[in-house]
This record gives sequence, C-alpha cells and structure tokens, in this order.
Amino acid sequence: MTVSTVNMLPAAGSEVFTLGEVLGVVSADRLRHDGTARLDMEGPELTMAVGLARLGHSVGWLGRVSSDELGARALTTLRGEGVDVSSVRVDETASTGLVVRQRRIGRATHAVYYRAGSAGSRLSTGDVPAEAVQSARILHVTGITLALSGFSWSAVHHAVKLARDAGVLVSVDVDHRPYLWESVDEARQGLTELAASADVLFANQDELSLVDSVIGTIPELVVTRGSKGASATVDGLRYDTQAAPVTAVDATEVGGAFVAGYLSAMLDGLHPADRLKRGIAVAAFAVASPSPWQGLPTRAELPP
Repeated sequence: MTVSTVNMLPAAGSEVFTLGEVLGVVSADRLRHDGTARLDMEGPELTMAVGLARLGHSVGWLGRVSSDELGARALTTLRGEGVDVSSVRVDETASTGLVVRQRRIGRATHAVYYRAGSAGSRLSTGDVPAEAVQSARILHVTGITLALSGFSWSAVHHAVKLARDAGVLVSVDVDHRPYLWESVDEARQGLTELAASADVLFANQDELSLVDSVIGTIPELVVTRGSKGASATVDGLRYDTQAAPVTAVDATEVGGAFVAGYLSAMLDGLHPADRLKRGIAVAAFAVASPSPWQGLPTRAELPP
C-alpha cells in the first residue's frame, strides 16, 4: 500500500479538528438520459469544515483521499476554502468513494453508493495526528466515519481519547446511515458508545432512540427536527428555535451545515439560543443550494 501525506507540517492550532470521508457525487434527473449530470463532492465533515472556514474559523480536516481525479478535486476544494489539509493522507492504491443520485418523484432522490474499499474507509489510528487533535478547541466526529470500516472505527475512538485526555471538547453527530451497519442493534451499540464520549451531541429526532440510554448524561444535546426547527438542552435547560423560511433546492447532507453554524456560535461564546439560530441560518443557505457546501454563507451574509 502506497500512502503519502499532503504536507509534512502538522495541522496544529485549528479551532476545530475533524476527520471523515469525502465522496464524489454524480447527480441527475435520470442518469441514463441526462447529458448534463452534475459533479460535486460531499461528506458531513467536509461541509462542516467549509462552513466554519467561511465564517472565519480555523479548521483542520483529516481523511484519506485517492490519488485519482476525485481525490485531487477534494483537496482542491478544501484548500480553496481555507481548510487545513496538511494531515491528509493520499492513498495511491484505492479509489475515492462515489455516490450516484437520481431525482425521481418530486424532491425524492434515489442514491447508489460505490464506496467499498475506498481510500476514505482506510483511515486508521496511525493517521490521526495527536498534536493537531490536542491543540484544537473542539474535535468533531460522526457516526458515518465510525461505521465505514474497522480501521476508521479505531481512528475515531483514538481521536476521541486523545481529545478527552487533553481536555478538548468532543462534538459528536450521530449521523446514522442504516446501509453502513449490519443491523439496528449493531448501530445502536456503536453509536451509543460514541455518543457517551460527547460533550456536545447532535442528533435528529429519529436518531434519539438509538442513543436514548446516554441522553441524560450528555452536557449539551442538540436535536434537529426538520421543518419544526431545532432544540438544545444545556445543563438541563431546553431552548428551541423555529426553522427558517426557505425554498429548499436540496436538503441532502444539510446536517453538516447546521453543525458548522452551531459550533461557530459556540466558539464565539454565544448563548445556546443564539447557537441554534446560527445553526438554522447556515443550514438554510445549504438547502437553498444544489450543493451541501457551495452555498454556505460568509459571516457578512449571516442575518443579524
């Protein structure tokens, strides 16, 4: 296996450090007929990293990317948005994962994933830079990365241990993707274990039942409820905010945008109610765009 680093300098000093997989995305109304299919990149950690960078925060992203054109595009995207990718590993023996999405009825989409054995799924414990994790203010991880492979499972838990040992705040997004787990029971066990390590836990309404056994122990629980808005329970007090009125173009992977807004407000020392408002605002920009990250706002574009 041939693997190299993008840059030998450590990604130290970021406010937020995250790790995950980036996927190429081909989207079309009907692939067999559409001559104008759209190519993009996605991944909740990529979206969150770009969102934070556009809001003026320093953020480091770790993952394995292929040496193929999609891997190069991922690095170009992240670098171009000001995200630190100096810890990224380039794997010359695996391809970048791909998802093909076709719009079928109304806003419904049909997705097929080609990610088995992808470069991103090979992220391992040895790839995690201790200095970068332990010098951050927040480590953010998701249940998607946890479920990709045994290697990435170990990498996530290793990063979490490094963060907790250093007193770094641990942010976890449940991000349950059923197709990545053998069963609901396996998902519940794995996601509960990860959620138990969180200082801030993000989940949508449907995911709460998977981690209900540890919800009462989480210092800050943030729940998104789609068109019904979102809530944050901090030290036993609950705060709610409504969803933003916006015409949705594509709500796929909007969770990463919400997390970016919420963590940005947390880094700025804002009240939980204002954290929710910024999360909702950033998510609204995302759903109004055909890309989960391209439409994300700068700080100047945020509502007052």
